[in-house]
Amino acid sequence: MAEENMQKAAQAAPQQDVNELIRVRREKLAQLQADGKDPFQITKYDVTHHSTEIKDNFDEMEGKTVRIAGRVMSKRVMGKASFCNVQDLKGNIQSYVARDSIGEESYADFKKFDVGDIVGIEGEVFKTKTGETSVHAMKVTLLSKSLQVLPEKYHGLTNTDIRYRQRYTDLIMNADVKETFVKRSKIISAIRRYLDNEGFMEVETPMLVANAGGAAARPFETHYNALDEDVKLRISLELYLKRLIVGGLERVYEIGRVFRNEGLDTRHNPEFTLMELYQAYTDYHGMMDLTESLFRYLAEEVCGTTTITYGEHTIDLGKPFERLTMIEAVKKYTGVDFDEIKDTAEAKKIADEKDVHYEARHEKGDILNLFFEEFVEEHLIQPTFIMDHPVEVSPLTKRKPDKPDYVERFELFINTWEMCNAYSELNDPIDQRERFKAQEAALAAGDEEANTTDEDFMNALEIGMPPTGGIGYGIDRLVMLLTNSPAIRDVLLFPTMKSLDK
Repeated sequence: MAEENMQKAAQAAPQQDVNELIRVRREKLAQLQADGKDPFQITKYDVTHHSTEIKDNFDEMEGKTVRIAGRVMSKRVMGKASFCNVQDLKGNIQSYVARDSIGEESYADFKKFDVGDIVGIEGEVFKTKTGETSVHAMKVTLLSKSLQVLPEKYHGLTNTDIRYRQRYTDLIMNADVKETFVKRSKIISAIRRYLDNEGFMEVETPMLVANAGGAAARPFETHYNALDEDVKLRISLELYLKRLIVGGLERVYEIGRVFRNEGLDTRHNPEFTLMELYQAYTDYHGMMDLTESLFRYLAEEVCGTTTITYGEHTIDLGKPFERLTMIEAVKKYTGVDFDEIKDTAEAKKIADEKDVHYEARHEKGDILNLFFEEFVEEHLIQPTFIMDHPVEVSPLTKRKPDKPDYVERFELFINTWEMCNAYSELNDPIDQRERFKAQEAALAAGDEEANTTDEDFMNALEIGMPPTGGIGYGIDRLVMLLTNSPAIRDVLLFPTMKSLDK
């Protein structure tokens, strides 16, 4: 009990007290090694059950011998018998450890175990007098010695900076954090199941590229020593996936990391997980139908319901998603009808009246988009498709045949967030080249997020790409929504953090 008492006393105590606890643990390890009981020499332990399997199926498990393994989260020594709580992947379970059951020498060793040590316990399933499902230990094996001190369990690990930097400790101390990342894995698995059943093929494309195109973002740059060439980290998956559509792979998708040299906030991390998919012979309406079905499927699979809670909002993914053009949405929330605005000069005049800030290079379509961001996004709590964006902000999208200043594009908004971005993909190589030229002009004018012409992609388009629908989903934001997580760092196991020595 001495070490446990020291640990409790050391909570919020000076660093030298913690250092003393660490010194004692190292001494215990040295003694174990001197006695020929080095836990780090053990290479495996055959686990038969996890904690929740035993607890959820007690009627079947009672009296059976099991082998569990996990981390000691608490320990209560009471003379000839003790209790410890062992935490594994699924949860935690109590073990009753008695000297008469495991032997005097083993019990003496057990009493020296520390909170944080990893143990294997073989024993019989039973219930205590208080009705708690437990394992009556017949053999206890120390599998790994913890040389650091865990946070005190009743207060847990709450400092967010430490939680993000030491995710391993966060996962040990906070069960809800572990559940978030288990759900993240389930979400990605469910996405794959859904798309595989829809006939899509998962592929992989390059991360290091000569031309970082397919999105409006500033790329990270690096140097390829073997080729003596400067390259960029990809900012999207689009241009290579479209090459595969040209090659005849009619339904493709990729889930992968992309990298954008931008700031950090509650919804943005410089490296994040993006999924893009492309389907030949359909358009953005087909992408809307697929997206609505996918989101509904994910909610049912992961949350067990299509009505989810995020913060103070209840969001209904079960009913049909609202569909508005960007012009309709701006008119709905501002009263300004951009169909009635003749040109850029008139758009800028109205922007001045509404105190919407714009740049000299901005055209009418840019200003419509600024109105949308300023006045509309904050209202889009329930699932809403915003369709038909201006061509100025959509360089890779097919124009609407009856309204060529606008394109066949949509973004899905939920909880005011953009959840995905989709297009009837531009497959006219002549139009595409003109739009790349406009992007290069914007780059020359100082827009660091503008694209440059990708000549190999242009060659692919000239070979011929069928009519295609395409879409990109931010996986991290989707996980935030389905796990009710307030910040993107809460759904990234290892988020980007500023170095401590800076």
